[in-house]
Amino acid sequence: MEGLEVTVLLGLTILVGTLIAPRVRLALPLVLVILGLLLGFVPPLREVQLPPETVLLLFLPVMLFWESLTTSLRSIRRDFRYIVPMSTLLVVASAFAVAGIGVLFGMPWEIALILGAAVAPPDATAVAALGRLLPRRMFMKLKAESLTNDGTALVLYAIAVSLALGGQVTPLSVTWDVLVSYVGGIAAGIAVAALATLLLRRISSTIVINVTLLLVPFSAFLLAELVHASGVLAVVVAGLIVAWVSPRVTTAASRRQADAAWPFGVFLLNGALFVLIGLEVQFVAHEISAAAIGRLVLVTLAVWATLFAVRYVFQLLNVLFQRRSAERPPRGARSRARLVSTVAGMRGAVSLAIALSVPTGVSAGSMVGGRDEIVFVTAGVILLSLLVQAPLLPALVRWARFPVDHAEDEEYELAERAISGAALAALDDLAAEHGIGQEVRDRVRAEGYQALEFANARTLAREQALIDAEADALDEMLGAPDPYGTGGEARSREDDDEDAGNVAVSAGTAPDPEATDGTTLQMIATSADVDLAQRSPLVRHEEHTRLKLALLDRKREVLLGLRGAGTVDDMVVRRISARLDLEQVRLQGIEEFD
Repeated sequence: MEGLEVTVLLGLTILVGTLIAPRVRLALPLVLVILGLLLGFVPPLREVQLPPETVLLLFLPVMLFWESLTTSLRSIRRDFRYIVPMSTLLVVASAFAVAGIGVLFGMPWEIALILGAAVAPPDATAVAALGRLLPRRMFMKLKAESLTNDGTALVLYAIAVSLALGGQVTPLSVTWDVLVSYVGGIAAGIAVAALATLLLRRISSTIVINVTLLLVPFSAFLLAELVHASGVLAVVVAGLIVAWVSPRVTTAASRRQADAAWPFGVFLLNGALFVLIGLEVQFVAHEISAAAIGRLVLVTLAVWATLFAVRYVFQLLNVLFQRRSAERPPRGARSRARLVSTVAGMRGAVSLAIALSVPTGVSAGSMVGGRDEIVFVTAGVILLSLLVQAPLLPALVRWARFPVDHAEDEEYELAERAISGAALAALDDLAAEHGIGQEVRDRVRAEGYQALEFANARTLAREQALIDAEADALDEMLGAPDPYGTGGEARSREDDDEDAGNVAVSAGTAPDPEATDGTTLQMIATSADVDLAQRSPLVRHEEHTRLKLALLDRKREVLLGLRGAGTVDDMVVRRISARLDLEQVRLQGIEEFD
């Protein structure tokens, strides 16, 4: 098929999957894989194949960069002792365990090790797509692990391919490869991020800023590859740095544009990749003999089960690396958390990219079919992740009975109150600095107090809702009847309506009967009583805009200070920054945004 036909086919499949997934109540990645499998029954469609380097060099940099931008640095620092062993030692243990299973089923050792390197790392994009049901901290730990373990897997893959092609590997060469991969990847990511930061400080055009950001992941990957280091690690490091400095070196308009464009682009790439996984399974299945398929299905099941076992056992051993905490959860809760984390470790894009990147030379001589076996088993493990682990995960999370984590909501409310209070405290100084009149100053102060009161009211409402929920749960547990019955419920609703009406009147939002018939608007439009000597509405509007923008800058300074002190999480900062950016774009107008 031609490139345009493939593009239209993938786009239509993603569209159909997006429409079907909510109706059948299945995760979208799972639906897209199933659609890919169904398309594979059509012989011409089965031949749709991406060049191996396309997945590795086009898909991964974009997807990993976006996941890095939306990862909490505070979470990485807090759980660093957990993440490092899981992203290095666990990958090595998983790869060699899978290699052992492959040898038991008759695979050459080198081919089995390539297979182990391919399926060892859980994938960040799969985790992001399917793991958001997890508690916040567990999700961030798993996401950070998935972002950093790819470098280890790719080093193992390079060693295994070298062995398969007859190269000589020594402990010294392995140590050197690991050092170059990690140190070089980190250095490449830092260098590209630093260069991008210097450039972004000197430009203000929305388009230029976002083109620069788009080039960051590809430049980091390319630079790392040139020095034979980990391109994946370079992209992740560059993304984490850019996420940290972005509020200070980009504009509100550019961030709003990026926040709209990047998720959409990543969604399309991720969706296309899941469809291609289904097509790849069909293609390889038709390339392998029927007798070999049965054996490879057993290998796939054995490899999948081995990955489960190794991950669960390693989490037991990983306790040795953890810092002792005074508030440790009960033993049963820790066991349930380990099981959920094991099921949440799903395979995806990186595994497929490694499998497809196996050179055809590996299949020469006595190892005929080795590449097809690797691709088949890898795709099968990914398929099992989506077909079994993804539907199982929600039920398992409910079974684990994790306590509800309100930390993010509390930090969000704390940050909102802090920046609103800081803006009010600085209002007079900023007004004097920008030459703002008293009328505009009082108006903005009233708006600020209203925003602060709203933030306080939202906090009290959330806390009261938690108290009411606990009381309802206690009543239900004790079997206590409703003292009001239906009448009480109706009376409660009436009280709520009355309160809502009072709030509306007190806030000045009560409807004006005269305003609904058009007479008020007509009077203003035709009145001859306007005092032309008063300060121009245009001047007041311009002063209001300048003061509001100055207050937004003050809020950002306080917000970034809270982030730097570790008081609020990066994701909370990202949420509030998006709202501040939207307000700034509204104040400056769509012309400035364009």
